[in-house]
Amino acid sequence: MPNLKDIKSRISSVQNTKKITKAMKMVAAAKVKKAESTVKAARPFAEELMVLFRKMLATVNEFTTTGLKVERGLDNYPELLKKREVKTEGLLVITSNKGLAGAYNANIIKAALKRVKENAEQGINTVIYPVGQKAVSGFKHKAGNYELRKGYISIANDPTATGANIIAEDIAEDFVSGKIDRIDIITTHFNNMMSYSVQEWEILPVQIEKAEKHEVDPVMEFEPSPHSVLQQLVPMYISNSIYQALLEANASELASRMTAMSAASNNAEEMITTLTVDYNKARQAAITQELVEIVSGAQGVKG
Repeated sequence: MPNLKDIKSRISSVQNTKKITKAMKMVAAAKVKKAESTVKAARPFAEELMVLFRKMLATVNEFTTTGLKVERGLDNYPELLKKREVKTEGLLVITSNKGLAGAYNANIIKAALKRVKENAEQGINTVIYPVGQKAVSGFKHKAGNYELRKGYISIANDPTATGANIIAEDIAEDFVSGKIDRIDIITTHFNNMMSYSVQEWEILPVQIEKAEKHEVDPVMEFEPSPHSVLQQLVPMYISNSIYQALLEANASELASRMTAMSAASNNAEEMITTLTVDYNKARQAAITQELVEIVSGAQGVKG
C-alpha cells in the first residue's frame, strides 16, 4: 500500500515546481513580446542596408584603402571582401545564458558540432566563438576537433548594437590577420511564438551579389569618395548582421522557454491529478482496512 505521507509530500513538491514553471512562463511571455517587436522592427533596416550595399558594389570596380585611414581590422574593407582558400573556419555560435528553454541550446550546439565534423572531414580547422554561457560551457565539455576562443557571455543577456560591434571587431581582426579564412554565424531565425529554425549565416568574407545596372540610380553620388563610403558601410553591414543574429536568437530563446515552461506546467498539473487520485485510493484503502479490523475485533469480543 502506498504511503500516504510520501504521496502527500510528492504532491506538495510538484505543486511548488508548478508555481516556478508557471512564473517562468509568464516572465518569458512578457519578454518575448518585446523581443518579437524588436526583431521584426530591425529586419527592414537589414534588408535596406543590403540593397544599398549591392548598389555600392555595382558602382565600384576596384577596392582599395589608398587615402583612407586604417586603424583596425574593420577599417580594411577590401580584405573583408576578399575570398580565399579556407584552411580555418570560425563559427560564431549564439546560445543563451540560461537553460530551461527546451531543446533550444542543444539544437544550436548540435548544428555547430555537425559543422565541425564536416570541416574535419575536409581538412579544415574550426575555431569556435561562443556567445552565451551555454555555448561556453557546452563546448568546454564536448569532444571535437576545434579551438575554443573567448566567450561573449554578457552580450547574450541583452543584445545591443554595441555588443555586436565588439564581436565584429574581434572576428574582423582575426580574419584580416589571416588567422581565420571564413566566419559563419550559427543562430536561430525567429518564425513565431511557437517555432524557430536553426540557421547558418555567412558573414566573412562579405559575400553579396552586385546589383544589376538597371537597379542602380544613375545620379547616385558618393562623398567624399565611394571607397570612404564602403569603409563605413562594410563594418556597418557586418555589425548589423551580428546584431540581427543576436536579436533573432534572443526572441527564439524566449519563445522556446515560454513553450517549454507551458508544457512543464501542464505536465505538473497532470501529475498532481494522478497523485491526488492515488492519494485518495490509498486513503480509502487505509480507512477500509481500519473498518475491517474494527469489525473483526468486535466479532472476536462477541465470540
